[in-house]
Amino acid sequence: MSLAPRVVLVHRSSEYEELVARHGTHGQAAFFLSSRGRDIEEVAERHRRARQALTEVTSAIPLTWRQTRVERADLDRFLFGPEDVVVVVGQDGLVANVAKYLAGQPVLGIDTDPGRNPGVLVRHRPADAARLFASAQSARGDFDELTMVEAVADDTQRLVALNEIYLGAAGHRTARYRLGLEDDGDVVEAQASSGVIVGTGTGATGWIRSVWQERGGRLRLPSPTEERLLWFVREAWPSPATGTSLVAGELAAAGHLHLTVESERLVAFGDGMETDAVELTWGQTVRVGVCRDRLLLVN
Repeated sequence: MSLAPRVVLVHRSSEYEELVARHGTHGQAAFFLSSRGRDIEEVAERHRRARQALTEVTSAIPLTWRQTRVERADLDRFLFGPEDVVVVVGQDGLVANVAKYLAGQPVLGIDTDPGRNPGVLVRHRPADAARLFASAQSARGDFDELTMVEAVADDTQRLVALNEIYLGAAGHRTARYRLGLEDDGDVVEAQASSGVIVGTGTGATGWIRSVWQERGGRLRLPSPTEERLLWFVREAWPSPATGTSLVAGELAAAGHLHLTVESERLVAFGDGMETDAVELTWGQTVRVGVCRDRLLLVN
């Protein structure tokens, strides 16, 4: 007998909850914010809207379905099942945070604060939940298959991200490595920089777009469903031993960027999740390219 679908509600602590946890009481948090020219009622109102959205979505779950909740901070310890329907209640970035832990499960993005969020990934309102649950289980459902990026190290460590992967030093130290493109005549360049960013079409609405604009926008940005990535080296430093000729480009579906570490410790992390990073040491090589998995986002 097949299991009934399980709805996994993904959310994160609100700013209000974090303030109260830090300062102990509502009053103490209010005093702290007022001393910095802010009103706690604005923060508390966003908290109430987020909790109301969670309640509304929960009430729309079919009675025969199972359900559970997971907080953003616990995603790396949560086991998703193949029968799950993942409902992200919050901001666009929360969809990116959960994407790396999925394997084809449909994702519904619910915007808790329309007008403050761009709504690129959280495309729906809480009132849409009942319709979306039916669509998620339908073979005729309307989905976008969003391209993801992956980094695979020579010791089999693997990292997946929806927006972008950063490779570089932890903190603000200089990253030292050798960078090259496969099938490009084995041209490799030693570099010292602030790190390398490789991003998708979904990431082109965020960090990658910022770097792209700084570089003059000469490369064509990919669409979220296009199997093409952009990569940029941040602040490459020219010296007698390091170059700056390989600082930007694109990767087609079969292309890979490879990086060999020439520092004691570099890290790779995706979508800002620094606590879930892959650690690399001297001499290790990592290959970055289009991921075979896709994020299935319900329209």
